[in-house]
Amino acid sequence: MTTNRLPIFPLNTVLFPGLVLPLNVFEQRYRALMRDLLEIPEDAPRRFGVVAIRDGREVAPTAAGMPDPTAQASAGPAAGFGPDPMRAFHTVGCVADATSIRERSGDDEDGGDGGGEAGSGGGYEVLATGTTRFRLLSVDASGPYLVGEVEELAEDGGEGAGALAAGVLRAFRAYQKQLAGARERTLAGGQELPDEPSVVSYLVAAATVLDTPAKQRLLQAPDTATRLAEELRILRRETALIGRLPSVPAADLTRVPTSPN
Repeated sequence: MTTNRLPIFPLNTVLFPGLVLPLNVFEQRYRALMRDLLEIPEDAPRRFGVVAIRDGREVAPTAAGMPDPTAQASAGPAAGFGPDPMRAFHTVGCVADATSIRERSGDDEDGGDGGGEAGSGGGYEVLATGTTRFRLLSVDASGPYLVGEVEELAEDGGEGAGALAAGVLRAFRAYQKQLAGARERTLAGGQELPDEPSVVSYLVAAATVLDTPAKQRLLQAPDTATRLAEELRILRRETALIGRLPSVPAADLTRVPTSPN
C-alpha cells in the first residue's frame, strides 16, 4: 500500500472527482495552508485533501474522543475537532487541486477568523477541482494545519456500469424535469450530460439534492456500478416524492451550500 502526506481541509460538504469547489478561506489555519500552496509553482498541482465533517458542524456531539460543545473553543489546527480529529471526519475524501488562489487585501471585509489573529489580511478566494478519492489513515496536528496520511483510491468500474449509467441519465433527466416544474433552471444548465459511467456517477451525486451523509455514501461506494445503482434508486424515489408534493419551493431544492472557511 502506497501512502502520501496531504494537507487536510475539513468541510461541511462532500467534494467529488471532477467537480469544482469555490472556497472563501478566512481561518488562520487554512490561510497558512493557502500560503504554502502559493509557494508551489503554478504549473505544478497545488493539492490538498477535502474530507466531510461527520455531523456537518465543526463541533461534533460529545462522545469518547469528540469535543465537548460546552467547552471554550480552542485554537490551533485541530480546533473544534476534539483530541482525535479522525473521529470527527469521514475517512474517504477527495483530493482537490487549487487551480486559482486569490489573496484578498486587508481592506476587504474579513468575515471573522476561526480562532486566528485579527487584522492579518483578508483571506483567500480559492477555486479547486476534485481529482481522485483517498482514504484518510491518520491525522497529524503538529503543524499550522492538519496533515493526513492518505491512500489514494482507484476507481473500479464494476459490472454493468455502462448500462447503469444510461439508466441513471434517464432518471436524472426525469428528476430535473420535476425541479424545472418549479420554474427553476435545470441542474445541468441545459448542457449535454456525459456518458462515461464514472463521470456520470460523480456528476449526479453532486447535483442531486441530498444531505451530507447520503453524498458521503455515494463518494465511498466501492465501485462505479454500485454508486450508479444507488443513484438510480435515489433518483426514482426523489422524483416520485417531488411529484406527490403539492408545492415544492424551487430555491430549497436547488440551493447549494457555500463553503466559507
